[in-house]
Parts: sequence; structure tokens; C-alpha cells
Amino acid sequence: MIYLDNSATTKLGEEVLEAMLPWLRDGYGNASSVHSLGRRARVEIDDAREEIAAAIGARPAELIFTSGGTESNNAVLKSALEESALADKLAVSAIEHHAVLRPAEALRRRGFDVEILTVNADCRVSPEMVAAVNHNRTLLSVMHANNETGAIQPIASIRNAAPDALLHVDAVQSLGKIHLRVDKLGVDFASFSAHKIHGPKGVGALFIRKGIDFKAHQQGGGQERNRRAGTEPVALIAGFRAAVRTAVGQTESYTAHTTSITNAMRTILIAKIPSLRINTPSENALPNILNVSFTDAERLDGEAVLQSLDMRGIAASNGSACVSGSMQPSHTLSAMGLPIAEAKAAVRFSVSKFTDLAEAVEAAEALVEIIANMRE
Repeated sequence: MIYLDNSATTKLGEEVLEAMLPWLRDGYGNASSVHSLGRRARVEIDDAREEIAAAIGARPAELIFTSGGTESNNAVLKSALEESALADKLAVSAIEHHAVLRPAEALRRRGFDVEILTVNADCRVSPEMVAAVNHNRTLLSVMHANNETGAIQPIASIRNAAPDALLHVDAVQSLGKIHLRVDKLGVDFASFSAHKIHGPKGVGALFIRKGIDFKAHQQGGGQERNRRAGTEPVALIAGFRAAVRTAVGQTESYTAHTTSITNAMRTILIAKIPSLRINTPSENALPNILNVSFTDAERLDGEAVLQSLDMRGIAASNGSACVSGSMQPSHTLSAMGLPIAEAKAAVRFSVSKFTDLAEAVEAAEALVEIIANMRE
């Protein structure tokens, strides 16, 4: 299998597995227990929190562990508007992951004021549009980098345009792929996930800026400073720590490697597929994502394109959800102004540090043949 769907999930790193094994075998103590097994687990969690916080420019007390990006996003939106009553209004971009859009829809049904911010053809929210939003008691949620096109949002400029709003960023895709420091971005909340950077599934983190009266939307025990109830998964947290250490330490080499691969694929596809549209911006985008579509997409079957790639042993995506067995148009590409047929037949390749250049070239050539055959 040539795996080019790393924006969906990534292969577990060997160093991550090694970090987890001791806690899966022998370190099974509950970190809330006072005996030695519990104390060992507590030390590992505290050390992991300190290291991950330092890597993203946060204080350890500002980081809580969650089950992943979806929980972190839900926790911010629901706590800010319902539990903590920090905001009365929510403004989110049209290209957010469904882990933001769906809770936003749920909050709207409960009577909250929810505004959807449009994006331009480059998949970006303009600071000028943000400046037009009423910032009084508003929670603003804009993802750091888009999971479908790779477009990086101008978060620092958005912060300046909305100085009085609470600002949340979904940083699930950007962690470990570009330099990221929450103190430099000026955000109030940030969501993270381990499995996008060769860590384990089922663990993530939420940054909550010091001084914010954040109340948990999940009640139970007093874990995570009473901000997230539930017994901490020590092995997963240890794996998350190892994944962050590796990813942040290899950011420069990761960028160089993945950029060379996506550039090679881009060159092949542009040269050999007529009526091709590149949806990933050429600048200010994640280096590992290449999203393409076809201006004559009404002649193509998007699901068949992905199935044809899969039959050749190539895993890719169109970046949108598959509902009831039928491919849905990408809400991100639709928000960028692409026609429904084109948004439905797009292909997203997302590579990783494990991706081989020869494999990526093979995948690009395979897509060239598949599109040519469909057009014939």
C-alpha cells in the first residue's frame, strides 16, 4: 500500500510505541492513586504535560489532556457558551472541521447566536471580515491550517483584528508540521491530537490560556484540575509526549522532505492532466498536502477515482466525509467557490516523513492514467 492519506491519520512511530510499552505492561497504576504505582503514573503525566507545553509555548498548567481533537473542540465551544458562560456568540469559519461545525450547529439549535465566516478562493479567512464581527462576548474559532487544502490561516492578524474576542484555533493539522507557539499566536484556546503526528489514537490536548474561568462540560472525578473528568490514559499520554518530541524536533527536515514530494507530484499532475485545478495554495500552506480537482468534473465520478487508486494499492482521500456510502461534496472546496461536481471529485494526497518519493511519483502517474481513462 502506498499510503497518502496522512491528514486522516498516520503510522505509529517506533519511538512512540517504545515509550508506550512500559505503561501498557507494568505501569498500569491509576494516576489518582496514592500508592507507588499511582505515583509513578502521575510523574509520567506531569512530565509529559511539561514537555508538550514547552513545545507549544504554553505553561504546564495551561494544558489538559483529552481524547483528541474532537473532544477538545467540543469542550471549548460548549464550555465557553454553556458551562462557563464566557461568550454569548460564536463565530466560526466555513472551512472548519466537522468537529467544530457540528457542535456549532448544535449550539445554534439551542438558541445561541452563531455566525459563519466565509473564505476567499485561497481558502483563507480575511482579517477584515473578522474585524466586522461584533467581538463583545464572542468566541471566534478559526483552524490554524486546513485539513483539506493545507491553507494556513493568518491567525496573528485575525487576533489583531479581534482583540476583544476569545480566540480558539484547531491546531490538529499544524502541530509538528510547521512552527507553532500559542504565545506568539495570541490565542486563548488551541486543540491538538496525537495521531496526526505518528502518535496513538485516542489522546490529544487542549490549551486554555491562564486566567480563563473554564468549566468542564464533562463531569466526574477531579482530574486535569477539574477541567476534564476521567482516568488519564498514561500509555497514550506517554506516546503523545514521544510523538511531539520527535515531530517538533524534526520540523525542518519534515518540511524539506514533504515539500520535495508534493512539489514533484504537483509538477507531474500539472503537466499531464488537462483542466486540472490545484486547490492547495502555493504559499503559506502545509508542506504535506496536495489537493487537486478537475474543471470538467461533471464527466468524472469522484468515488470511482478513489476506488481506482485503491485498486492500485494507493490510499488517498477527497477530504470530505462519506455518508451512507455516497461521497459528499467537500464543504471546504464549496466554500472556496468550486462547483458541486468539482468539489465532489477532488483528490487529496497527504504525505508524511515515511513517504518515499518514488511511491508518490507512482501515485501521481496512476492518477494521470485514471483520469485519462475516465475522460475517454
